Amino acid sequence: MKLLVRWAAQALAVWASTALIPGIKVHGGAWSYFWVALVFSLINVTIGTLLKFLTFPAVILSAGLFIVVINAAMLELTARWSTTLTIKNFWSAFFAAIIISLISALLNRSVRRVSKN
Repeated sequence: MKLLVRWAAQALAVWASTALIPGIKVHGGAWSYFWVALVFSLINVTIGTLLKFLTFPAVILSAGLFIVVINAAMLELTARWSTTLTIKNFWSAFFAAIIISLISALLNRSVRRVSKN
């Protein structure tokens, strides 16, 4: 159940980023947002984790800000491998990665609080 809630939170975060950032667009309906969230999560868990491990010194030197660059690159990979996501340029992916990270973290934290009570 938690996995489905996190997936929905990720889809909502992708929707919010497309609503706020002009250079990112998801083609299709609500299921397209779920598809993009699934592909982004899988890419971020596999390739993103490896990249975060390999670039650990850069992450430390940038006080963790390089993680946003890695997440933006994973979002660009998602756009390349998915036909439903279009990203205009790297800066759109960069700001979308920030929005997706913030909204996902907030929603996942609130879900954890509700499930504890």
